[in-house]
Amino acid sequence: MAVLEIRIELKKGVADPEGKNTKKTLESLGFKGLGEVKTVKLFEMEVDLPADEAKKAGEEMCRKLLANPVIQNYKVTVR
Repeated sequence: MAVLEIRIELKKGVADPEGKNTKKTLESLGFKGLGEVKTVKLFEMEVDLPADEAKKAGEEMCRKLLANPVIQNYKVTVR
């Protein structure tokens, strides 16, 4: 059994309105010193595969469904 951790984030230069709105709201609530705020999706899933096959399966999941390669980068880690 392997655990996949799949992190999906917007590519550099792609607008992140959710991150900007979150920052704006946090600042309106009095939080100071915030830099850039980015949104990231994180999927954690158990798969009944050896580690090398699990990583390949996770990458295929990203290509077929989880990530939009035009605007997003992804990273698959096996634990």
